[in-house]
Amino acid sequence: MAFVTTAEVCDANPQLILSGELRALQPVFQIYGRRQVFSGPIVTLKVFEDNVLVREFLEEKGNGRVLVVDGGASLRCAILGGNPVVQAQNNGWAGIIVNGCIRDVDEINGCDIGVRALASHPMKANKKGMGEKQVPINIAGTRISDGDWLYADTDGILISRTELSV
Repeated sequence: MAFVTTAEVCDANPQLILSGELRALQPVFQIYGRRQVFSGPIVTLKVFEDNVLVREFLEEKGNGRVLVVDGGASLRCAILGGNPVVQAQNNGWAGIIVNGCIRDVDEINGCDIGVRALASHPMKANKKGMGEKQVPINIAGTRISDGDWLYADTDGILISRTELSV
């Protein structure tokens, strides 16, 4: 999709909004990383205070995908840090959405990748490898499925069941 703002996408697609094909996440995420505008097909992950599966995904080739992590909205520790974000950038991920906390903000802000998270936190996550890959998740008031498309800019984050062309 050529660069258009999320507001323009909403204005151009009232029928998709009405049908639920196009949804906006509630505005609860902070913006991190140098890439403020990004989009791509979604890969979902559900974890709680554990970052092993997050790191495993980001070690794979991203191919322009966006990792959306339901971290249970925990504010007790960070499930994403600077090293995995550098690896994600180098592996071609377009972005990462974390329904939870991140750490190493200065390092993340130096990366050319889009990152959204609830907050930053200095404590590390557990390393048990618990979680579910590529399952439907519910974050910021929206159900997201593996394979949906995400569009993010400084106005917000949109989720679409299909790739949009404007």
